[in-house]
Amino acid sequence: MIENVRQVVTTQALYRMPYYIQQLRVLQEQRIETVSAPKIAELLNLNEVQVRKDFAAVYSAKGKPKTGFNVAELLDSMEELLGYNNSDEAVIVGAGSLAHAIMTHEGFQDYGLKIVAAFDTDADRIGTDINGIKILAADKISNLCRRMKIHIGIITVPAYRAQVVCDQLVAGGVLAIWNFAPVHLSVPDHILVQNENLAASLAMLSNHLKQALGAEA
Repeated sequence: MIENVRQVVTTQALYRMPYYIQQLRVLQEQRIETVSAPKIAELLNLNEVQVRKDFAAVYSAKGKPKTGFNVAELLDSMEELLGYNNSDEAVIVGAGSLAHAIMTHEGFQDYGLKIVAAFDTDADRIGTDINGIKILAADKISNLCRRMKIHIGIITVPAYRAQVVCDQLVAGGVLAIWNFAPVHLSVPDHILVQNENLAASLAMLSNHLKQALGAEA
């Protein structure tokens, strides 16, 4: 349980939490009961002070000298913070290669995400399935989301279709959208959008690589 959390968890800390969780799960599998902040910092190549701040933000108990933090309790606190203990059902719109990769990735259920339906406009895809999930016609998005009380929608369609899909999801009661389309979505204030622009990430990587190679020249 998360009790007496000392400080607001920053966005940067939230991004680090899945890495902490993954490492803590490995330690649990190895039957290691306690771990220190310096050890986690070493394993994940992070700053020790930052790790201590992140732990303090989600876990009320202090690390004990020489032994550190209780692995199970720290893991529970992080998983509860991120909602991993609650299975969130989601739908995905756009049943192409990216959707296939997401839907066949087994790790998402470990983080509380379960994709229960997929949609597309391509007649050749509608009626087929990916990983046991049947692909439905896109005009059913709003009704199905409303009927199943779906709160998470994943968009993997081309940019020119993303806003229409977004509107359908919002009309169906979706509250959070994971957007892989390279476009800014217009949504009501109460809707959360997490953008994953693969082209932007590649541009950053290419720029850093160019600078690194230039420095070596």
